[in-house]
Parts: sequence; structure tokens; C-alpha cells
Amino acid sequence: MMKTISFLLLTSVMFLLACNSTKKNNKQVQTSALVIILEPEAEKIIDKNATVEVLAEGFTWAEGPVWVDELNAVLFSDVPENKIYKWSLEDSLSVYLEPSGYTGKNKSGSGSNGLMLDASGRLILCQHGDRRIALLNASLKTPASLYVTLAESFDGKKFNSPNDLHIKSNGDIYFTDPPYGLSNDSAREIKFNGVYKVNNIGKVTLLVDSLTRPNGIALSLDEKIVYIANSDSKNVVWYRYQLDSLGEFYEGKVFYDANYLSETEKGMPDGLKVHKSGNIFATGPGGVLIFTPEAKHIATIRTGTRAANCAFDKEQKYLYITATDMLMRVRLK
Repeated sequence: MMKTISFLLLTSVMFLLACNSTKKNNKQVQTSALVIILEPEAEKIIDKNATVEVLAEGFTWAEGPVWVDELNAVLFSDVPENKIYKWSLEDSLSVYLEPSGYTGKNKSGSGSNGLMLDASGRLILCQHGDRRIALLNASLKTPASLYVTLAESFDGKKFNSPNDLHIKSNGDIYFTDPPYGLSNDSAREIKFNGVYKVNNIGKVTLLVDSLTRPNGIALSLDEKIVYIANSDSKNVVWYRYQLDSLGEFYEGKVFYDANYLSETEKGMPDGLKVHKSGNIFATGPGGVLIFTPEAKHIATIRTGTRAANCAFDKEQKYLYITATDMLMRVRLK
């Protein structure tokens, strides 16, 4: 009887180890996700029969993808794990940076979220745990968890938890600061959820303080308009702001109201990117929604789970999507 029990225990352990070892391996399988074309013009940028590939899975909350041409790979955050992962067709999946966003002694601190390369090809991070915008002070090919603070406070008060960012061609960094990375309200120093700009000498400018849950952010191709996702279940919208000559907001309005979608679809407005066509790929209720600059909803890439963010490769042949515990991609035209 003891031998039988031992054998069963050994078999169970081996099974669990096997499951764990494949938890985050490269996949290349298609999911039940699909592309829904709502307007014919969408077929200029994506095929109605395009399939969504799951490249890797098993993460806690995958976020902030960015394509790095120097590595021929996509980097993305697993926020609760305090890690950045790298995925490439050649090398599959690997841990790229740890810690990625909280460098203190308390291991429970959240990691990085939004990632982007500046004009010099350096990695800029929104760090939840350290509550700052930071620069990776190491080579992309030989990464190390060495960071330089670019911005961490406004009017002497620590940011909530910088979430997502967009870097303008002149080097200005636009970023959102909701409270998602705070472990509790007692740590909060700023009582609103702001959208800010930090320039190349470290000056921080508050652009708007009235949004309930600012999240994803992206500039139009001509850099005259900023799109911002609002991840609030009571106000499921994207905003559109015009920029003045100083790069500050002077006129804002709702870009797209998705409250009706949130009644039946999973997900909130989150990360977004602007395609070379000028169309906006925005994660939100149902997956990745594609909008024209005039706010016409022309297609949805249904992911089957909550989509958090997305990024194009250099040639914009693929859209990479972080969705809950998965990294996905879909071919574009």
C-alpha cells in the first residue's frame, strides 16, 4: 500500500512539474479569437480571416508591450510579478528584467507597466512599485535592473503609480497616473488621477486632473492630438485632447463612448496605439477596437479575454497584444 501511495505521489508531483514547466513556453497556437469587420475600410489594414496566435501564456497580468528592433523581439511587463519578459521567434520566451518596477526590499511591490523606446532607442518604463518614470540605465542587449529616475513627483508629492506613456518626437513624455499600483490609499499623496508631461530637463507639467481613471495614452501621427483611455466601469470612454504650441491640453472631449459595449463585453479601455494609417488600435470591451481618427468603430479583434495593451512591430505587419495571462499577435496588412 505504501508503495502505491508513493507512486501516486511521485506521479502527481511529476505531473504538476510538467504543467508548470510548460506554463509560459512559446506556443504558436490559434485561439477561438476572431476579427469582426464593422466597416469595409477596416479591410485595408486587417484581413477578416486573420487569426490570433497565442505566443505565450500563464502570466499574472501581462501589460505594456513594446517592439524592440535591436533585439528582434517584443518586451512586455508582468506587473504583479515585477518582471519584464522578452519573446522572439528565434529564442522563444525568457525573463528580460527582474525587478522591473519595484526595487525595494518588499517583494510584494508591483513591477513595470507601460514601456516605450525613446528617440535614442533607450527603454523608458512606467514603474508602479517605485511610482516613477524611469530610464533603463543598461544596454538593451545586456539588460540589468539599473534605473535612472526621470520623474517621480508633482509639487513635492509622490506620483500614484504611473501606468502608461507616449514619447513625443521632441522627447516630451506624456503619461497617466491612476492609483492601480498602490497597495492602499494611505500611501497616496496626490488625491487626483492626473495626466502629466515631463520634458527632457525633468520639468513635470500637470495636463489634466479631472479624469477618473486615466490609463492608456497615445499621440496622433501629427502629434496634435492625444488619445486617453479611461478605465472606469462607471464611465467607459476614450478622450481626445488637442495640444497647443507648448504641448499642453487646450481642448478636450469624449472621443468614443463604450458604455454600451461594457454591458456585454469583458474589459475596460486600456492601452492603445496609433497605426501608420492614423487609425487607433485600442484595447477595451471585447478585445482590441479599431477606430478611425473621426471616432468611427470599424473593427474589433476579439481576444476572448480581457485585453490590456498592444504594440506594433517595426513594419507594422503584426500587432502584439497582452491579454490577461497571455501574449498574442495578429497579422496586419
